[in-house]
Amino acid sequence: MSVYKIVFAGPVGAGKTTSIASISDIEPFTTEESATDEVKNIKDKTTVAMDYGLMELGGGEHLHLYGVPGQVRFDFMWEIIVEGGIGLILLLNNQSEKPLDEMEFYLDSFKDYIDRTALAVGVTRMQPGKGPDIDDYAACLARRGMKAPVFDVDGRRPEDVITLVQSLLYTLDPGLKH
Repeated sequence: MSVYKIVFAGPVGAGKTTSIASISDIEPFTTEESATDEVKNIKDKTTVAMDYGLMELGGGEHLHLYGVPGQVRFDFMWEIIVEGGIGLILLLNNQSEKPLDEMEFYLDSFKDYIDRTALAVGVTRMQPGKGPDIDDYAACLARRGMKAPVFDVDGRRPEDVITLVQSLLYTLDPGLKH
């Protein structure tokens, strides 16, 4: 039986907890607590350590889904959680004030991990004519010399999150079958 681990990262409110919950085959484990700082202006609860879910793949394989906290004050967890992972799913909230700056920050923060694994980017809360579009995110990656799939996703829709996970897995092994 093979076991794989992928990590979901991104700023507060990007949809990491929701995305993991939408595709997990088990009741997800979360460490959400009431927000007590500026985060309470965005949402009531926030992840303080990690989220965890599990997907059962064909052939007895398992994909462990770990979400890191979005708040920078919990960044000490990031390095711990990425250990042994095979790739990063970066989720970004297109309605935040500066989503492309947030993308740059997380690409820098997880650079070493991305360099030795793979990356897929999911952009949540996209609205036509508001904020950057998918091409803007892809251009940001290109300016950094990076290639990664970029999708408009809704973390509440399992099919969107599964597409994002599959794109990460196909980046790692283009020979994978559907």
